[in-house]
Amino acid sequence: MTTTMDSAIGQWLAESLDAPQAVWEDWRSGPYTMLPTGVRLDAVRIPVELVHAAADSAIHATVAEHLTAALDGPVICDPARWYYALVPPQTSETWASGLARCLSRGAWLGVPHTDLTEHALLHWCVPMEYPARLCDPGVVAALIERGHEQLTPEPTEFRRPR
Repeated sequence: MTTTMDSAIGQWLAESLDAPQAVWEDWRSGPYTMLPTGVRLDAVRIPVELVHAAADSAIHATVAEHLTAALDGPVICDPARWYYALVPPQTSETWASGLARCLSRGAWLGVPHTDLTEHALLHWCVPMEYPARLCDPGVVAALIERGHEQLTPEPTEFRRPR
């Protein structure tokens, strides 16, 4: 069931294109549409391993809860590959993390219908609450760094035999 808020979010997303009706047609015929990044939003593409490490879990519901609390903004999941934290446009101009790529002008992002949260498909792991409400890039970078720290072993001192 599509709510008024879903429609407002869908319209905001659709206005990334000069012909917004194409987005609605895509969503009517399939589960997602392709939208350009760098117009309404940029997207930080994060490897699943970093997200699962940051959440201390690979269980979808646990990861979704963690991302909801940690990022307070929308995240799209492409199962078994990537999470895409949606951030303000032009974030790519200051993005400094080498652990995740920030997609902006010239890139396209698969965006599921606003109410698609089914785990088996490209879906909203954390749905957009309101039009234009996006993740804070600094918070996204901190989550990525935490995941990296979890995956990086503690340094150890090796002893040479005498």
